[in-house]
Amino acid sequence: MTSPADPPIGGGSGEGRKLKLLAVTACPTGIAHTYMAAEKLTQAAESLGVDMKVETQGSIGAEDVLTDNDVRQADGIIIAADKDVDRSRFAGKRVLSVGVSEGISRPEQLIEQVRSAPVHGGGAGGDSTAAGAGGGRERSVAYKALMNGVSYMIPFVVVGGLLIAISLSLSGHTDPKGGLVIPDDSFWMHVNQIGTIGFTLMVPILSGYIAYAIGDRPALVPGMIGGWIANTGELYDSKAGAGFIGAIVTGFLAGYLVLWIKKVKVPKFVQPIMPIIVIPIVATTALGLFFIYVIGKPISWVFEHLTSWLSGMTGTSAILLGAILGLMIAFDMGGPVNKTAFLFGAGLIATGNQTVMGMCAAAIPVMPLGQGLATLLRKRLYTEQERETGLASLFMGFFGISEGAIPFAAARPAQVIPANMLGGAVAGAIAGMASVKDAVPHGGPIVAVLGAVGGVPMFFVALAVGAVVTALTTVTLVDLSERKRRGAPVVDAPGGHGGVGGPKPVLAGAGATASGAAVDVEPPQGQGRAVQKQPAAPGPSEEEQADEVLSGYLTRQTVEVRLAASDKEAAIREMAALLASTGKVNDVEELVRTALRREEQGTTGLGEEIAIPHAKTDAVDSPLVGFARSSEGIEWGSLDGTKAKLIFMISVPEAAAGDEHLRILALLSRKLMDTGFRERLEAAPDDAAVLDVLREVQ
Repeated sequence: MTSPADPPIGGGSGEGRKLKLLAVTACPTGIAHTYMAAEKLTQAAESLGVDMKVETQGSIGAEDVLTDNDVRQADGIIIAADKDVDRSRFAGKRVLSVGVSEGISRPEQLIEQVRSAPVHGGGAGGDSTAAGAGGGRERSVAYKALMNGVSYMIPFVVVGGLLIAISLSLSGHTDPKGGLVIPDDSFWMHVNQIGTIGFTLMVPILSGYIAYAIGDRPALVPGMIGGWIANTGELYDSKAGAGFIGAIVTGFLAGYLVLWIKKVKVPKFVQPIMPIIVIPIVATTALGLFFIYVIGKPISWVFEHLTSWLSGMTGTSAILLGAILGLMIAFDMGGPVNKTAFLFGAGLIATGNQTVMGMCAAAIPVMPLGQGLATLLRKRLYTEQERETGLASLFMGFFGISEGAIPFAAARPAQVIPANMLGGAVAGAIAGMASVKDAVPHGGPIVAVLGAVGGVPMFFVALAVGAVVTALTTVTLVDLSERKRRGAPVVDAPGGHGGVGGPKPVLAGAGATASGAAVDVEPPQGQGRAVQKQPAAPGPSEEEQADEVLSGYLTRQTVEVRLAASDKEAAIREMAALLASTGKVNDVEELVRTALRREEQGTTGLGEEIAIPHAKTDAVDSPLVGFARSSEGIEWGSLDGTKAKLIFMISVPEAAAGDEHLRILALLSRKLMDTGFRERLEAAPDDAAVLDVLREVQ
């Protein structure tokens, strides 16, 4: 494709017209950074004499949506986003893709760079350009698709795993022929079966939503059915399905197959039924047969030959055999490699050799225990959803449910799978060295508690050391990966990113402070400790209503013109106490903890001497906004290195209904980019004057 000529900045094209640019801004939370990047780009375009229209994709939905006519007339498009943006509408145009932080920190340079950006060739994804110095690289389409699948899979893993674990703990007993057994037709057997359904569905869900993120709705059916086929070994003569690794393969195959089919030109009368009938049927049939006849055969071959290979090792060193079995158990958590090792150990129990199963039993819980422990060791590397999954993973690990670690392995395979394998190998080797025995084909601490393990002390030593090795290796590899990817602090990132890409809650995450300790909040003198829920304040009088702005979320009570704090944490504590003075905060300590956890995920310092710490928590009964001013400024890790002097603290309940408060925050973020507005806020002598200035936000 021929690239369009580079039009001059601020001048005109060969026809003498102004350069016309478009932009799309979006951040995972869809609040401040989305709108501040839009305002910065608009201001930079005005100063350079460039026409620019910016579409914002915030929590309140897309605004100023770019039309087909806008795109047709544009000379280039800047995408400043930390989440997936559909680029299919920009085919044939120069597209520059960067993180949202760059739209705030260097808008002029982006306007210069877009003139030589690569031409987008069509499709939902497209060319991704590395960000410039000081910014992170944009996440790839493949990464975003993988995160989409993982985010939808997690609830199935948690629900299925916990129901199985609960049923085993309350009704299970050891049986030499059947592992942990629950009485047939009992209440807990039905609970166990429901959990098993959740586990059965998690693999197709992973595959289906990976495909959906790539090929949109027509890819969902082939993705899910492909994932089911991948997980059902009987369809291709294998004793074990391909597990979550097979689901990732089928998800990507289905997504890109659908994209390819979409490009096929068909008669107009066929077009309406393409996405609902033709594409799903063709893609599902082709993918299913391809997996059964092409991919499935090698999986079956691997299963058979690994079993033969292990059979020839029974006379070798117990330590070496334990390490190999641990590596295999940890590799794919339910796939053919894992099942080969497990069935090898289980099959030897009947011959009187229980030590091989002892090696496997020690390795089985290492992955969920290790990954759960990792989320506790380095909370800042994980999103709220991942930390909650980590707690569930710890619980599943106790019951020997290795699938509890699958969400982590699927989200970060390059970091998590090697860490799992190292920990599994260590646990298996220690169990082999100590001749640990297991009389039932199951693993985890539960089999020791129920009396099926011989050599219990060394069994627990083996799995504890393995879990610690997995956890430490995981956080090290994830941290290194994040540092390499970012090259700079993450802004509005979901827990680090690395986190798993997928749906995120608005305004805040959850987890713990860096120290993990509770935060003691000291309110201003004379207010007392605002920890317990305070009585609800009476309805505002006419005079009080005059002292409310931003739809009443910010009042004179929540304005402080002289902030006493000298650092970020102290400022958040002081502002939380300020919000508590309204009587609408039921737990100040939790409000502070949530705001600090959000800061761990990425700074809320937005530059231009502005910070907007925020928290989504049920510690507040209704949306609240506070404003405080620091004369000296507070170090907030802002994008441009400035200290925060104008600080807005925002808190909304988890179940806050409606989008009005989000709309107000969007307007506030944009208004803060107005130099005159900021100067008037800084100069306002008292809280009444501050409220007068803030009334300009409409």
